[in-house]
Amino acid sequence: MRDFAQITIQDPMSAVKPLNFLDRFWVSLLKDSRDLPLMQLTAKITLTLLPLTVLLFFTHGWVWGLVFVAHFYLNHLYFKGPFGLMLHCAIHRPLFKKEYEALNNYLPWCLAPLFGHTPETYRAHHIGMHHAENNMETDGSSTLQFQRDDMRDFRKYVTRFLLFGVYELYLYHRTKNRKFFMNRILAGEIAFYTMVIVLCFVNFTATFFAFIFPLIVFRVVAMLGNWSQHCFVDAEDPENPYKNSGTCINHFYNHKCWNDGYHISHHIFPHMHWTEHPNHLLQHQNEYAENKALVFENLDFLRVFILLMQKKYDKLADHVVNFNGTFKSKEEIVELMKQRTMKIEAIQAVPA
Repeated sequence: MRDFAQITIQDPMSAVKPLNFLDRFWVSLLKDSRDLPLMQLTAKITLTLLPLTVLLFFTHGWVWGLVFVAHFYLNHLYFKGPFGLMLHCAIHRPLFKKEYEALNNYLPWCLAPLFGHTPETYRAHHIGMHHAENNMETDGSSTLQFQRDDMRDFRKYVTRFLLFGVYELYLYHRTKNRKFFMNRILAGEIAFYTMVIVLCFVNFTATFFAFIFPLIVFRVVAMLGNWSQHCFVDAEDPENPYKNSGTCINHFYNHKCWNDGYHISHHIFPHMHWTEHPNHLLQHQNEYAENKALVFENLDFLRVFILLMQKKYDKLADHVVNFNGTFKSKEEIVELMKQRTMKIEAIQAVPA
């Protein structure tokens, strides 16, 4: 562990400035000029992955093989993380000014299906349910009822989501009588699967690698991410974002994925701009200390997940940030993490 006073935050705290005519054009459309990098990424994906997806359906032989390799690399190894977290930013803070708000549909409806997102389900799940319920029992992606350092429980978690996640999401919004989200879910799911079925008759192999395989990958990765972000939960205070979420700082992942490592502050202020999270940490370090928040330096959530499943708590403890000398020993951190990964069978309602 390292004391926070010895750490310099190296994660993005500002965005690039417009450098040319195209950059200035994007900025003229945006609500917030700091989102220019998101538009630059959108343009790159539009000019590369989108045409490659089309080519999967219209090429053959060795040419198809080259297209497949390029498509697979860009989709799963290069763009997947940045795009997924760009979409995350965009659903919390719509990118475009009111007069151009129709353009906000481009990411979820045109590009998101390339990465396995059905057009409206992510928003309905993440905004409509996950943040509203804050990882509590009524959250369909809640981690509370699982032993969070156990691979068997993680497999149960993922399997349940793959089989019933969308159905449970729809039932959740129906129970809440949220017709807006209900209609959006139905529209997105029906449109996506209709497209997939039609394209299967055109070229099944291309359809599988362009849409079906990315769908499976995305949903597994999304659950892995949510599990890792909410693997440490204090059973005595599970609604407290400082105690039900983790944060990862000073890792290249934050440069690539819009400071997604800052999950504690994201649950405190879901609509905070991605460039503002490091400053929130700097300004609220006393609250992090008081709540014994778990912040990891030089780890991303994938590495947290791997170390957790290997039960290498000592390795995790090596990366924990110590705020105001709160932790007196590495052993204290290990014990705290073990307590916060324990299955929470039921949450007792707090009397009014």
